[in-house]
Amino acid sequence: MKKKLCLIVSLCMLLLGLAACGEDPKRMDYNGKSYDELKATSENLAQSLPEFTDAQIDEGIAYYEQYGDTIIVGLMKQWKEIKADVGEFVKLGEMTVEKSGKTLTTAQLMDFKGRDLTLTCVYNYLDMQITSVTLDENYSLGEKMQKAAMNTLMGLGTVFMILILISLVIYGFKVIPYLEEKARAKNAPEPAPVPAVSSAPVVQVEEPQQDDAELIAVIAAAIAASEGTLAADGFVVRSIKRRK
Repeated sequence: MKKKLCLIVSLCMLLLGLAACGEDPKRMDYNGKSYDELKATSENLAQSLPEFTDAQIDEGIAYYEQYGDTIIVGLMKQWKEIKADVGEFVKLGEMTVEKSGKTLTTAQLMDFKGRDLTLTCVYNYLDMQITSVTLDENYSLGEKMQKAAMNTLMGLGTVFMILILISLVIYGFKVIPYLEEKARAKNAPEPAPVPAVSSAPVVQVEEPQQDDAELIAVIAAAIAASEGTLAADGFVVRSIKRRK
């Protein structure tokens, strides 16, 4: 019995959840504001933007800046930047409402000849006051792919540039010691000059040579004395060789 009751309660909760999910957002109450009121606010903002000239936009920016209305000032500055790219205004498109927690967001489509825009208004769900208003350009799938490819190429280029810079820094570590050695050699004191060798002529002193005749007579007398004779008739001295 208890299992059947639990099953019935679960089915009822499921049906209630499905009923809530299937509720028409145009008939829902958004904390005191209806879908038509939210749509009127978005349409008034969207229709007023294309009617402003550049001079009126500048005047509006200056006027709202005096009162510190940053929401309108930001919206008008953003419209001034992109108005030349979207072309002529055609019509208003569908508006969607999305609630997430304490935030309510409305998105109003704006059709232009050049490019469509989406006017997004963000509300604080507790007091239903607008906290921000932005304009977003709607890109086609091909434009999104092209933009993604450009971002990828820029990212890869940045990575390669950083790698090249790191390589140059590492290579600089090899050059720094060479530059330090060169600077050290340049600042080193010069060596003392070597004294020059005198080129004065060398004077050779020749030993006085004795007269050979006198030397022969002395040697002959010594030989005769050693043989016991007083005369040197028995031998003849023909040559004399000096030994060092």
